Amino acid sequence: MERALIIGASGGIGTAIAAALTARGVQVTALSRSRDGLDVTDDSAVRAHLAALEGSYDLILVATGALEIDGAEPEKSLRALEPKALMDQFALNAMGPALVLKHAAHLLPRDRRAVFAALSARVGSIGDNRLGGWYGYRAAKAALNQLVRCAAIELARTHKQLSVVALHPGTVQTDFTRKYLGRHPAVPPAEAAENLLRVIDGLTPADTGRFFDWAGKEVAW
Repeated sequence: MERALIIGASGGIGTAIAAALTARGVQVTALSRSRDGLDVTDDSAVRAHLAALEGSYDLILVATGALEIDGAEPEKSLRALEPKALMDQFALNAMGPALVLKHAAHLLPRDRRAVFAALSARVGSIGDNRLGGWYGYRAAKAALNQLVRCAAIELARTHKQLSVVALHPGTVQTDFTRKYLGRHPAVPPAEAAENLLRVIDGLTPADTGRFFDWAGKEVAW
């Protein structure tokens, strides 16, 4: 892996992955909203930022996302559903990574191994859902998983050595999760980054369109 593009590189996981890759000697292009003005929910902004990049990337990883948006906490019941909060969740957690892939497809090589990965979450698994709640976030991540699956099928026709996957990083000690760590064991961002990179390193084209956790175990859709 020689070149990597990290979208959402100012967040806890994105920063750690960019640092880990740089330590390996990988040439990392790091983009984020806070540092570069890249709003992944704005199609024109995504197009402009990615059109400005040259060459191809062996890894494109989207580490954007949020559990709370504009102060809207995860819903515990149907009574808590609000249209704006649901749309905000879909825009950032599902549409955002899909727009990145839409405009980054030309940056993926067709003549060698490459990986496109988007950070999803186990709570987005429909098959693994036993507790309910967290409607917007769960639904947005489930939508992301479907978008990843569709893109993997399409791109496999032209990029024979490409793996397009959704990855669950586990619970990581970041601002993203601070209010919700409570009963869940969590790992520092640097450890999460190494776990994810270990999974990415082991991917083959046969894994495209699948959903894996930080340990490389497949997660049910």
